[in-house]
Amino acid sequence: MKLIFLSLCWITGICLGTWVGSPWVAISAIVLAALLAFPLHRSQALLLCLCLISLLGGILRIQSTLPTADKDTLQYYNDKGTVTIKGLVAADPETSGASLTLHLEAREIESEGTWQKTSGAVLVYVPQSSSYKYGDLLQVEGKLKTPPQLGDFDWREYLARKGIHSLMNYPEQIELLSKGQGFKPLEWVYGLRNRMSQALDSALPEPQSSLAQAILLGKRSSIPDNLNVSFFRTGTTHIIAISGLNLSIVAGIVLSLTVWLFGRRRPTYFWLALVAVWGYAVLTGLQAPVLRAAIMGSLWLFADYIGRPRSALPALLLAAAVMIGIRPSILGDVSFQLSFASMAGLIMLTPYFQSWGRKVLGISDEARTAGTFVIDSLSITLGAIIATLPIIVFYFHQISLVALPANLFIIAVVPAIMVTGAIVAIIGLFAAPLAWVLGWVAWLFLSYMIWVVGFFSDLPFASKEMGIGAYFVWGYYAVLGAVLWTVSNRAKVGTVISRARRHLSAVPELTRRIPAKFIIFPLVIVVALVWVAAANAHDSRLHVFFLDVGQGDAILIETPSGQNILIDGGSADGGLAACLGERFSFWERSIDLVVSTHPHEDHMGGLVEVLKEYEVKQVLESTVEYDSPVYQEWRSLIEEKKIKSITAHSGQHIELGEGIRLDVLYAGEASLGDTASALDCNSIVSRLVCGNVSILLTADIFGETEKYLLNTRFELSSTVLKVAHHGSDSSSCAEFLAVVKPQVAIISVGADNTFGHPSPDVVSRLSSTHLYRTDQQGTVELITDGKRLWVKTERFSNTQKP
Repeated sequence: MKLIFLSLCWITGICLGTWVGSPWVAISAIVLAALLAFPLHRSQALLLCLCLISLLGGILRIQSTLPTADKDTLQYYNDKGTVTIKGLVAADPETSGASLTLHLEAREIESEGTWQKTSGAVLVYVPQSSSYKYGDLLQVEGKLKTPPQLGDFDWREYLARKGIHSLMNYPEQIELLSKGQGFKPLEWVYGLRNRMSQALDSALPEPQSSLAQAILLGKRSSIPDNLNVSFFRTGTTHIIAISGLNLSIVAGIVLSLTVWLFGRRRPTYFWLALVAVWGYAVLTGLQAPVLRAAIMGSLWLFADYIGRPRSALPALLLAAAVMIGIRPSILGDVSFQLSFASMAGLIMLTPYFQSWGRKVLGISDEARTAGTFVIDSLSITLGAIIATLPIIVFYFHQISLVALPANLFIIAVVPAIMVTGAIVAIIGLFAAPLAWVLGWVAWLFLSYMIWVVGFFSDLPFASKEMGIGAYFVWGYYAVLGAVLWTVSNRAKVGTVISRARRHLSAVPELTRRIPAKFIIFPLVIVVALVWVAAANAHDSRLHVFFLDVGQGDAILIETPSGQNILIDGGSADGGLAACLGERFSFWERSIDLVVSTHPHEDHMGGLVEVLKEYEVKQVLESTVEYDSPVYQEWRSLIEEKKIKSITAHSGQHIELGEGIRLDVLYAGEASLGDTASALDCNSIVSRLVCGNVSILLTADIFGETEKYLLNTRFELSSTVLKVAHHGSDSSSCAEFLAVVKPQVAIISVGADNTFGHPSPDVVSRLSSTHLYRTDQQGTVELITDGKRLWVKTERFSNTQKP
């Protein structure tokens, strides 16, 4: 208890230090309190004095770390024009939309023509195609900005707790001065993490690949927005978030699993759980939240190993006090608060849930059954959720009403995902084909998790917005503490538990016959994979998907013979990989043909990732070249991977089997348009034909190209028209539409885009057609057997036959 008191006083001092203007006020109050302690018993007086000293130490510590904006700090130069900085990339760069975020620790800054030493960190945003890594020493020139307030979210305060006080968006110049200047072991860790990430990308489709990287490696930037929302609404974000809550649950479940498999008589279970905790910390790049949680988790595991799990609380408080003393700003960091609260939940709450669950099922503490593992996993999850609930609601203003059942259904597969994902990632470093085969098993677990999260998220009552204040949080923990104290001092066995034990008396007998687990488990996986394979088998009809990739174009064609053709890919942050992952079978990692209609970023950006992650057999592109980073990367990947490249030309026929063909009507030969519109006007225009059904794909052409096509000998009349240039008024002239005579028109456009697409005039001219828009209906799927045409939309799940 003495250690608890001293740790709490130190942490309280840190809190008070941020409010007390001068430390002398606090010192005077503490000295007065110390004088009042003299009448107490010697041991009590000594404890009180030590607590007061600890309190004063906390106040002085936080006062010494308060930030100052002088010329020696980087933030002094915020919002003062262009500066030049030399700094070290101090963390693994992270992808954010179409940008790459660099955490730069400044070393020197050029001021008034001279270089001088400086300190501080800045987030630098550079193009996603940049190849900077941890340990690179850079010289950047640009404008330093103060982090802004984003609505109700104080981003400035959030970054300040991480020691970051400046931003720099797309520097005017970047020069790589040297490489390998970071901490060598950390460089190796980041390198291994990135190679494992690439291995998962190669072995798994999207969104399973992104989910596996988030759970195993802590990389969650590429998870589709809709899947992120589903995890948030179901209260399962801790599964993919790098926080103490995540690692606490992982540690607890691994401990339960190893105890179930090996028992407690030998220390094997303890060492395996410890290796799992620190192995996970290493895989996630030893990020600060995970490192802190790993230390706390290790203390909890050690206390459990020596048979004194409750003694972990003083050690946990001491560890927290030391961490806060080293870096006081983490006290306000939500990840630290979640780490501490979740670990406290494991220590204080989980044992009660485990005890009650085993009593209900009549399972002894030493029993090693499947029921024990399920109870322990559920108890760990419940303890962590209850302990962190007010923190989550306080910061994120939302409470999930389905968190418990959602966690119950998915928490059991988390170890399976981590184990199979790790195997796939490690083997993928050496044998990609073998990793691809093993990835089927990981895909099964990942797909199950996605389905469960999606199911609970779609429930209308899944989550509720709620705002609470700090007083409610403190009141919640006060009530929770009172309940714990009451429970620990009341009678144990009740009549309800006795009845439940009688009804479930047969359960232990059934679970003791569990040796079959080693046979049933592989059989279930094989049956599930066969079932999924059958469900994803190609039918005898042509499928064309107009994918919802925001403000861009991406069209996927699946032929009855199983060929995959991709026409354009949207922008780099349009979510193409997730769209493809949802529509490809888990074993499909190849695309027969990729067509790039023109090299604008909103059509080509997503194709770069496709070239990286899929085996592309050949590409079809126009002769138009473009000086942009995206286009240069596109060309370099084609050359690097030795992908067959075909130049498109008017009159070209591409046979796709089963009587289906893709005709190229225009490929830029006439060099239409002026300087500003040349790329759009000279886009590849093609017509997909299947029996009596045809689809005209017009890319981003302008009215000038439409008039050119009207004067050619090509057949333009089509069942379906992909409306040109996202419905812009520069296209879809009345003469062109009169010749095409479409029954169905599809506009690929982003919601609330800044261009005003689609134009009201264009929409009016298409009023006689069945009009579909990806910003309203999501992905639009066309299905045809050559005689009839069906249209399915993602958002409204309606099926129509024009």
